[in-house]
Amino acid sequence: MLLFLRTWQLGIKSLLLHPLRSLLTVLGIFIGVASVIWLLAIGEGISRKAQEQIEGLGANNVIVRSIKPPSEVTEGMRGPVPYGITRRDFEAITETVPTISRALPIRELRRRFSYSTRMVDGRLVGCTPEYAEVTKLEVARGRFLSDADVRDKQNHCVLASGTAERLFPFEDPVGRSIHIEEAYYVIVGVMKPRNPTAGIGGSLAAQDFANDVYIPISTLWSRIGDFIVTRRSGSFEGEIVELSQVTLRVDEVKNVLETSELIKQTLASRHRIEDWGITVPLELLEQARTTRLMFIIFMGLIAAISLVVGGIGIMNIMLATVTERTREIGIRRALGAKRRDIIRQFLVETVALSVVGGATGVLVGLTCRPVTGWVRYLVERLLPDVIEQLPEVIKTVEPSVVPWSIPLAFFISVTIGVVFGLYPAMRAAAMDPIEALRHE
Repeated sequence: MLLFLRTWQLGIKSLLLHPLRSLLTVLGIFIGVASVIWLLAIGEGISRKAQEQIEGLGANNVIVRSIKPPSEVTEGMRGPVPYGITRRDFEAITETVPTISRALPIRELRRRFSYSTRMVDGRLVGCTPEYAEVTKLEVARGRFLSDADVRDKQNHCVLASGTAERLFPFEDPVGRSIHIEEAYYVIVGVMKPRNPTAGIGGSLAAQDFANDVYIPISTLWSRIGDFIVTRRSGSFEGEIVELSQVTLRVDEVKNVLETSELIKQTLASRHRIEDWGITVPLELLEQARTTRLMFIIFMGLIAAISLVVGGIGIMNIMLATVTERTREIGIRRALGAKRRDIIRQFLVETVALSVVGGATGVLVGLTCRPVTGWVRYLVERLLPDVIEQLPEVIKTVEPSVVPWSIPLAFFISVTIGVVFGLYPAMRAAAMDPIEALRHE
């Protein structure tokens, strides 16, 4: 034990004789360890954000959307072009697929909403009371749509937070009426702000809930209908769409994939062209988790390169040290030191450098989240236009330190110290004591 402590004492003393050189050597390991923790934390934060977007859709949901076919498919058709999911499709799916526990029909239109002299262009959503639960909407004032509203085809509506603020900046909207198309709708509730959802893998479009107005889907069908007219450069284009989306909740998660296949078969048998698409959040979630693992491995490999570079720095410095201390090695061998004592001496120095570099790298790595927040705040103050152009996921992502990355990075740093310090130590121990004593 005394020999071990003495070896460490001599090793630390030798390193302190050249503080700047030792500091630069430690810096390589420090940067490597910190970069491992930081890169994995940023990767984990981005991955977690993506998984939250997918989990928000519901792991036991199957989402069926109407998709407008390309123009070459509909070329030659006269009159309005019908496409997408129909009410009969909805009935067929809910009646023939036994594993579906709940079905939510949705119809979306772009419309202008007005109150007095104020107007808002937004999304008119025909839905049922379950829509608020499925999309994670919360009521701020009043209430959401009820079963009675849908059954009686009431001219009731619920405003999203953005619509309410723009139409009623100084008034309570509940109980007042807004103008949509040729009719007036009584406001029964206002929703709390809801962050937009990002588009996921091209299979589901992004949704912004800020300027929505929600009405009973039965009211939309009876008062507005299925016919849509789009005006473009003086021309008119007509479409017939009955349902924009159907969200189906499956009774158990284990039945989701089987249910989605049954739905695909049902729709394929009823449609001549593929004017519909199915999104299964469970599949997306599994893909996201696989991608996360690959992303973490990739980021870890990039960061590991920094550690290897740091290890090469240690080897370079220790080889130079061996040359400088040739006479010292010869004297120690002449006084009875064995080869293993010389190896131990130089390994202690490399491990000491690695431990110090690894420890400081871990401490700086743990500051990833606050430093990222501070940098984001600084950029927002100095370059607000740049921040505004960034995607929402980048602006809101929070790095999350991966717990196992801390011991892993520290262990790798120490291992690199041993591996890259072994060759210089063995080279020092292999010196001929007589030749070493004669070295000037």
